[in-house]
Amino acid sequence: MTVDIDKTAGGPSGTPPTPPEAIKAIPVRHYGRYVSAVVAIALLAAVVYAFSQGKINWGAIPDYFFDDRVLTGMGKTLLITVLAMLIGVVGGILLAVMRLSKNPVTSSIAWFYIWFFRGTPVLVQLVVWFNLGLVFEYINLGPFYRDEWSDFMTPFLTALLGLGLNEAAYMAEICRAGLLAVDEGQTEAAHALGMGHAKTLRRIVVPQAMRVIVPPTGNEVINMLKTTSLVSVVQYAELFRVAQDIGQTSGAPAEMLFLAAAWYLLLTSVFSIGQYYLERYYARGSSRSLPPTPLQKIRANLFSLSNRSSTTGGAA
Repeated sequence: MTVDIDKTAGGPSGTPPTPPEAIKAIPVRHYGRYVSAVVAIALLAAVVYAFSQGKINWGAIPDYFFDDRVLTGMGKTLLITVLAMLIGVVGGILLAVMRLSKNPVTSSIAWFYIWFFRGTPVLVQLVVWFNLGLVFEYINLGPFYRDEWSDFMTPFLTALLGLGLNEAAYMAEICRAGLLAVDEGQTEAAHALGMGHAKTLRRIVVPQAMRVIVPPTGNEVINMLKTTSLVSVVQYAELFRVAQDIGQTSGAPAEMLFLAAAWYLLLTSVFSIGQYYLERYYARGSSRSLPPTPLQKIRANLFSLSNRSSTTGGAA
């Protein structure tokens, strides 16, 4: 008597097929990850221990964290950041359009401006603006304005011009890259519909270029916030300058520097969140699904954790 074996079913003919065994996937162990994690934690612990053993009056930081002078300095830092970036963005757009112009004169002027301001340190530019009173005794704008240079070039104006004009050179290249990223067919189609050059830029090219312009511009805003600390050399009382002054009078110079660093970290974190939502807004036309917001990520993680716990409880 012979028995036919169904090779595909794994049992004798006429009997139900034997279910295949479940595949046991054994994850690959990455020992290097564990070693690097241990080393990183050990280094972090060593740094924390070193600072805990240092002669630092940590209690002075919360005492002065919301001091009126510190808050005033922070407000001036935010003011100079916003105004300088406004000058930089407007000047950058203008320079980018000039650089892309077919007119060789305007294109050359824009190129020279970008070359000069990107090629010299911003600290040098600030000091030059502040000391131009040694070269010019008066500023004379004809019938509109005339005054002594020392009265005209205040620390605030020095900081504003030094940072804003320097930022315009960098924003010009960012804007130029965004404008070049838009396909030329968009411009040709707009011109075919009868739109002028200015209207085409405003209604067609610039909105599409914003997707490329926004991310590096956000980085420039954060960089500008930190660069404002350089204007302390021109006697402008921003956050870093105020922290230095308080440190000299209170006898806690290192602690006040840590306080200033904490405020800079807090402000850059807020700006980073704003940059994320702005990038998300301008990604609507290029992404099929928008990236989740931080709140949506937290809710998704909490939901997955609750599902896991309920599944584990049901299995038990």
